[in-house]
Amino acid sequence: MNKCILITGGTKGIGKSVAIEMAKSGYDLVLTYASDNLSAAKFKQELKDDYNISVHILSADISAKESIDVIHSFLIAKQIKLTSIIFNAGITSRVSFEEIEIEDWERVFFANVHFPVFLTQRLLPQIEIGGNIVFTGSLMGVYPHSVSLAYGVTKSAVHSLVQNMVKFLAPYKIRVNAIAPGFVDTEWQKTKPAEIRKRIEDKIALERFCEPDELAQIYKLIVENNYLNGEIITVSGGYSYK
Repeated sequence: MNKCILITGGTKGIGKSVAIEMAKSGYDLVLTYASDNLSAAKFKQELKDDYNISVHILSADISAKESIDVIHSFLIAKQIKLTSIIFNAGITSRVSFEEIEIEDWERVFFANVHFPVFLTQRLLPQIEIGGNIVFTGSLMGVYPHSVSLAYGVTKSAVHSLVQNMVKFLAPYKIRVNAIAPGFVDTEWQKTKPAEIRKRIEDKIALERFCEPDELAQIYKLIVENNYLNGEIITVSGGYSYK
């Protein structure tokens, strides 16, 4: 039986590239998505056809606490054990500091911090001994975020969460790490105006955005390296070097 990985937000953007990277190595996959069922179903079939693995897709909104029950019940019903959980999905709020409401703030915190904590708690019996969890932090959890205060603060919290969870997951023989990506050339980043992209690239030593498959390789490294634990790996191309 192949080892299975759960990836939240695994049908688009970074999550999609991570899913492809894991599929290449023969991992079975459970991929959650928030919307666009047709696109998710098409990607599922492509993975099955190209890599001959088992792939499940599941609609689960990370900003809704009911999704914890949905994912847990699905894994139980399918009798799926996980070798890894990759928390890729996240949300932001670009409402200005002067106008953000408590509800907006709480929604970002629930999706980016509370949801992964309590899903991990619920899924502990479904994670294999020697398994691992990979959180997605952000370079904006290291450098102050100029657009979304809620996003930057939640990603800083994710980094701290990982380091604290090491002690709590050690009795279960489960490793926990995080990646803090910089600017990754996903569909969303490609829509940025050229002058804004150039301004960002000028701050990066490598003078370009990260390719999604380059970042996906780091996720695979963390999943498969049995000594990495409690680490926050920044992948920024040398941001703020210049």
